[in-house]
Amino acid sequence: MAGPAWAEFQPSPRYPDPAVRALDPSFEKTIVFFAAVEQIATGGTRYTEGPVWFGDGRYLLWSDIPNNRMLKWDEETGAVSVFRAPSNFANGNTRDRQGRLVTAEHGRRVTRTEHDGTITVLIDTFDGKRLNSPNDVVVASDDSIWFTDPPFGIGGNYSGNKAEAELPNNVYRLDPRTGAATVVAGDVTAPNGLCFSPDEKILYVVDSFSKPVSIRAYDVTGNGTTLSNGRIFFSCEPGEAPDGIRCDVDGNVWCAYGAVKEGIDGVLVLSPAGKRIGHIALPERPANLCFGGPKRNRLFMTTGRAVYSLYVNTQGAPGG
Repeated sequence: MAGPAWAEFQPSPRYPDPAVRALDPSFEKTIVFFAAVEQIATGGTRYTEGPVWFGDGRYLLWSDIPNNRMLKWDEETGAVSVFRAPSNFANGNTRDRQGRLVTAEHGRRVTRTEHDGTITVLIDTFDGKRLNSPNDVVVASDDSIWFTDPPFGIGGNYSGNKAEAELPNNVYRLDPRTGAATVVAGDVTAPNGLCFSPDEKILYVVDSFSKPVSIRAYDVTGNGTTLSNGRIFFSCEPGEAPDGIRCDVDGNVWCAYGAVKEGIDGVLVLSPAGKRIGHIALPERPANLCFGGPKRNRLFMTTGRAVYSLYVNTQGAPGG
């Protein structure tokens, strides 16, 4: 395991940043020559997750799961403040098409924060049984909410409250207009991060307990209500694993990626064909990421104890 390197982050003294590498020539166009990895927040956190960008307020929100709170970074001032505490062990976050915050909470529910700040519980049970610990969440263009429900948060008392699972580890689709939820994927051993391709024809899901750890791909069918043709999109090397994932407008999959061995921690970028094309090295293992900024060209990455950013020459897919 790495030692105290996380506290010793220093921005690159030169351009281009050697931490940003093209593993394939196709990624070279994505690298901004005069941009480097920045550490925008650090200190006082234990394990951060779920970054989500609010362009209308010029701020980033993210979850500090073990501390049971959500934090806020102000782009203009650089100030970090507590956005919500307690947060019901909030993990993954996103925004719906009306700009509202949608949160997957290890406290066994998915919620929506309304424009006036009130919290609406969207779902906390399925078939009369409690959810396990919703982990990550995305919202499709038809306003449906898709989320993963592994047992991570109820496995102990560090990032949730220890409890027995009542349901299988499923991927769900929730229609917020009717409140009806359906299991769209029940074949993922431990569903973790997820994201849509730019055209929403493919849903990618990280399977954290598969051997080797993998990213699965599914065709979105049934007029956007079901999944079919589940398959392995990417298989990790031994000791490596992705967590949160997001797509850019070209269909590349950006993965918060880490390993038990040194030199792998950072962001791994995969082509739509599942080929490794780029890597952004970080001094500690990241858990999740998102695109933000006015042009959706600033990558934000949350790790155990810090938040990093990097300007890239692409854009996050809308809705991601």
